[in-house]
Amino acid sequence: MTPMLESADAAAARTSRLPWLRARGAPPMWLVVALTCAGQFLVVLDVSVVNVALPSMRTGLGLSEQGLQWVVNAYAIAFAGFMLLGGRAGDLYGRKRMFLVGLGLFTLASLAGGLALDDWQLLLARAVQGLGAAVLAPSTLTILTASVPEGAARARAIATWTAVGAGGGAAGGLVGGLLVETLSWRWVLLINVPVGAVVLGAAAWFLAEGRERDGRRLDLPGALLVTAGLGTLAYGISRTEAAGWTAPAALLPLLAGLLLIGLFLAVEARTASPLMPLGLLRLRAVSSANMAMFLCGSAMFCMWFFMTLYAQNVLGYTPLEAGLALVPSSLAVIIGSKLAPRLMRGAGPRTVAVLGTLVAVAGFAWQSTMTAEGSYATAILFPGILMMLGAGLAATPLASLATSGAPPGEAGLVSGLVNTSRTMGGSLGLAVLSTLAAARSAGSTTPQALTEGYASAFRVGAAVLAAGVLLMWVWLPRTAGERQDR
Repeated sequence: MTPMLESADAAAARTSRLPWLRARGAPPMWLVVALTCAGQFLVVLDVSVVNVALPSMRTGLGLSEQGLQWVVNAYAIAFAGFMLLGGRAGDLYGRKRMFLVGLGLFTLASLAGGLALDDWQLLLARAVQGLGAAVLAPSTLTILTASVPEGAARARAIATWTAVGAGGGAAGGLVGGLLVETLSWRWVLLINVPVGAVVLGAAAWFLAEGRERDGRRLDLPGALLVTAGLGTLAYGISRTEAAGWTAPAALLPLLAGLLLIGLFLAVEARTASPLMPLGLLRLRAVSSANMAMFLCGSAMFCMWFFMTLYAQNVLGYTPLEAGLALVPSSLAVIIGSKLAPRLMRGAGPRTVAVLGTLVAVAGFAWQSTMTAEGSYATAILFPGILMMLGAGLAATPLASLATSGAPPGEAGLVSGLVNTSRTMGGSLGLAVLSTLAAARSAGSTTPQALTEGYASAFRVGAAVLAAGVLLMWVWLPRTAGERQDR
C-alpha cells in the first residue's frame, strides 16, 4: 500500500476540495483503501465461497439440483437487483452510513444462513446477504475514489480494489474447502460474522462521511421491479431444462420476467428521481463498458461454479483439494488486476480490456475440452490460469472507463451500475449455462455425462466472451478522456 501514501500538503489540498472529509479529519489513505477493500472482499467472497460447499449443503439440507443453483443465485440476484438502490442511497444518505448498514445486514444474514435448519431458511438468508452486499458494495468504490486524488494514485487504488475483489472470488474455493473439511459447510457463512464485526467497528471509527445533498428520493419501486424481473427471468430459464422452452411452466415466468423488466424501464423513464437515469446510457463510456461487463460477467461468474463441481463430482477431489486446485487461478486474477494499470498507461484501457478478454476466451475454449479422466495440469491448472488472468486484465479498464465521465452526484449510481451489470450478467448466465449443462447431461450423474454438460457450458461461455471482444473493440472509447456521448 506504500505507493498510495500522500504528503500533508497533498492531503490538505484534497480535503479542501472535499469538505465532508475535512470536517471529520481525513483518515490515512492506506486505511481507507484497506477498509473499502475488506468490504469488497467479503462481498465477492460470498459469491464463490459456497461453491465448494454445495455438495455438503445438498446432503445436510436435502437440496435439489435446482436448489443448489439457487444457493448461488438467491445471493446474486438480490445483489444485482438492489445494487443501483444501494449506490443511490450512498449518494443521498451518506456513503459511510450505507457502508455500515450494508455490512451489518450482511453479517447478520451470514449468521442466519449458518444456523439454517431448512433449505428455505438458507435461501432466504442468502437473499438477505445479497441485499446487504448491494448496499455495501457501491460505497466501497465511491469512498475509495472520493478519498484518493485523480491520476496514478487513484488508478493504483482502483486496481487494488479490483484485485482484492477478484481475489475474494478466487479465494472462495480454498476458504470454503478448508472450512467444510475442518468444520462444516455452515462455517462458509459463519466465518463472515467475526470478520464483519471487526471491519464494521473499524469503519465506524475511522471512515469519514460523504454524500450528495440533491434532494432526490430513493426509487424503491424501480429496485423492486428490476429485482423481481431478474429473479423471475432466472427462474423461468431454470425451468426450461425440465419443461422445455415452450411449456407453460417455463414460458410464463420468462414472459413475466421480461414484463417486469419492461415495467422497470417505463418507471425509470417517467419518475422524477429514477434509480437508473436512462440518460446515463447516452454516455458512450458508461453504456459500452457496462454492456461489456454484462457479457464478461455472464461467462466468468460461472467459472468457479462449474470448476468446483467438476473437480468434486467428476475427478473425485475432496472440498479442500478442490479449493487448493484453484489457488493458481486465484493468483492469476490478482496478477492480471495489478498488471492492468501499467498496461493501460501504454496501450490504453480499450486495448487492455480486449486483450484480457481474448486471454479468457483461450482459457474457456481450453476448458471446454475437459474429459472425465482429465489430469490436473490440463483440465484445471492452465485453463483456469488463462481464464482468470484474462478476467483480472479486463476488469480494471472496464471499471475505469465506466466511471470516467460520471458527474460527481452520480458516482454511487455508476459504481453500482458497474457491479450490477457484472452480477446481473452472472446470475442470468448461471441460469442459462446451468440449464444447458443439465440438458446436455440428460439427468445422468455419471462422470462422463457430467463432464459433457460442464464442457458445453464452457463452450458457450467462450462464444459469449468472443462476442464481447468484438463489442469492446467497436464500441469502447479508446481512452477515458475521449468524447463521452454516443
